[in-house]
Amino acid sequence: MLRPKIPTNPTPTGLVTPPALVEPTAAVEQTPTAAPAPVVPAPSRPTIQLTPGALVAVIGGGTAVVLVVGAVLVSMLLAVAVTAASVAVCALVVRSLLASEAKRR
Repeated sequence: MLRPKIPTNPTPTGLVTPPALVEPTAAVEQTPTAAPAPVVPAPSRPTIQLTPGALVAVIGGGTAVVLVVGAVLVSMLLAVAVTAASVAVCALVVRSLLASEAKRR
């Protein structure tokens, strides 16, 4: 009933040419060149200097990020735990119903 359709490979059209032959070339010896000129290093970027107020703001922001990420992860873990507990309760109810049905017979 359900048979897969296998595609057929198309036949090549036109002239098929063989691959071109590559002939090795003779090695050419290069003459030594002068040493390159020394490179002047680019000026380094100025360092960032944090004021005490900016430092407190950076630490506060980092702490807030860590607390928010931690709260999200804990809530996800709690959701998984609640789901597992509800599935376990459902399994116990179904098992109890099946056992009571078997005892009646």
